Amino acid sequence: SSNSKAASLVEWDKYSAAIASEIAGELYGLNILVKNIQDASENITRFLVISKDTCEPSGEDKTSLICSINDETGTLLKILAPFQKREINLTKIESRPSRKRAWDYLFFIDAEAHITETPLKEAIEEVKKICLNVQILGSYPKGSVPD
Repeated sequence: SSNSKAASLVEWDKYSAAIASEIAGELYGLNILVKNIQDASENITRFLVISKDTCEPSGEDKTSLICSINDETGTLLKILAPFQKREINLTKIESRPSRKRAWDYLFFIDAEAHITETPLKEAIEEVKKICLNVQILGSYPKGSVPD
């Protein structure tokens, strides 16, 4: 990550500092000046491993996907309905400009299910009929909040 890269650079320059994990500080022999600098105590950072291999189901998984939709009234509702119909909980729905043309958005969606589960596969097939494009980013075990 860029945080650990910053920590590795600080290792050789005693006049520099970095914001990084305690583990990175220990790894590079750095002095930890201040701990817990986040503005909200419940903040956590999660890192993903990107691979062409499919992560095996754990029984407690999420799947992330990106949907490109037409700019039409009700389209977002239409793509959410297949998940609701199959009782698949969505934990994230985030819109971002596609940067291809004005008013064109991508929707990032996290669903609580593994891509190998039939209800999710069926929901995604239904969503593909509505969207311009659906890209499955992958499935992975749900995170847990550290103690």
